[in-house]
Amino acid sequence: MALKVAVQMDHISSINIAGDSAFALMLEAQKRGHELYHYTPDRLALWGEKVMCAVEPVEVRDEVGNHFSFGEKRRVDLSEMDVVLMRQDPPFDLSYIAATHILEKIHPKTLVVNNPVSVRNAPEKLFVTQFTDLMPPTLITHDKDEIDAFRAEYGDIVMKPLFGHGGAAVFRVTKDDLNYGSLYDFFAATFREPWVIQQFLPNVKHGDKRILLVDGEFAGAVNRVPAEGDLRSNMVRGGSPTDSDLTDREREICARLGPVLREHELYLVGIDVIDGYLTEINVTAPTGIRAIAKLGGPDVAGMVWDRLEAKRAG
Repeated sequence: MALKVAVQMDHISSINIAGDSAFALMLEAQKRGHELYHYTPDRLALWGEKVMCAVEPVEVRDEVGNHFSFGEKRRVDLSEMDVVLMRQDPPFDLSYIAATHILEKIHPKTLVVNNPVSVRNAPEKLFVTQFTDLMPPTLITHDKDEIDAFRAEYGDIVMKPLFGHGGAAVFRVTKDDLNYGSLYDFFAATFREPWVIQQFLPNVKHGDKRILLVDGEFAGAVNRVPAEGDLRSNMVRGGSPTDSDLTDREREICARLGPVLREHELYLVGIDVIDGYLTEINVTAPTGIRAIAKLGGPDVAGMVWDRLEAKRAG
């Protein structure tokens, strides 16, 4: 059954195809004979009850520098699509939230992946707090007295913006760090929302594991090891991917999350686990599909399309 698939993403000309999961999903959809269309979020238009958008038919190729070609752009009612992949990268800001409200108008007649209501209600660093017993000690606040009390109890901490992404503005603050006051002032001047404060986990030097779940089931994993001299393991920040199996603790985490993810129609989710502690649940545009495949791991893109095809057929 050929599906009409529209992909809402950052412009395809700007992506790094070596690591982009949206591109992996597009390659797999094309291989299966689905019709692919491309558009950027700024083209969405809510016209009464209709969601109108200018889309381009797109052909993708796994060739650096020659990875796509467009057909003629045309204006369509997105409800005519079978599937919309909501795959633009964060920041998770008001623009992102507005896009979820617009796409909500066509879901579930058109299957929006992930469910836009659930995406809106599940910011990566807040949704995870539904599972505090699986997390390292964590504080979400803007209040310096609370942060001071947390530091007094846990010593070394990590500070990061609540709606940050890609490892940007993630800082380790040691117990006696003289930069703490200046860092607090920087965060206060830069971020209006609360921040995430977590106990520092020294074993992050051995890796921050990205685990992908498809419809709540474990699909694949990659361990991301920070570059020498860097706290952050994100591959866009120089982290190195290595093959990885799941520990018993990580299987327990997946089993706990699975029913909740299925309930909220979060079909493709990436969770981050450090030393057995769950730190984030990524539902916007989780990465890792291509890294897992390159390490000889499972075909996660194929698993996603198996599930979405079954959903449309049923």
